[in-house]
Amino acid sequence: MRLPKPVPGLVNRCSYLWRRQHVEGQEEGQKDRPCAVILAAPTIGGETQVYVLPVTHSPPNDSALGVELPFRVKQHLQLDDRPSWILLDEINDFLWPGYDLRPVPGSEPSRVEYGHLPPRFFDSLRAAFLALAAARRVKRVPRN
Repeated sequence: MRLPKPVPGLVNRCSYLWRRQHVEGQEEGQKDRPCAVILAAPTIGGETQVYVLPVTHSPPNDSALGVELPFRVKQHLQLDDRPSWILLDEINDFLWPGYDLRPVPGSEPSRVEYGHLPPRFFDSLRAAFLALAAARRVKRVPRN
């Protein structure tokens, strides 16, 4: 399987571990889901540390904690037709490619990426995320 370059805006399929699961001592996510790369940073060792936000069908309790994916963006990524949100208040991070990447169901040839978020949408997503991060409202779940 060919792996894409991990760049901000890339949407991958991951086994996402929610913060509450991590606190309970779980080490693996219970469900594979699309996740958006919000940051990809080189490490001192020459690897890439990737930070991803989860995509979910459940709306956030507080509208400031998530961004709804527009229907056209979902079509572009070939996701389902149900409403979805990218949650902004928690992230998973791992060294790329990491063991949490999963193949997109039905992809031939097999791949882990759905595609890229449109630049303007990603810019607004990043701004909302950075505002929450600056307010220290983002919880990190390390996956290395």
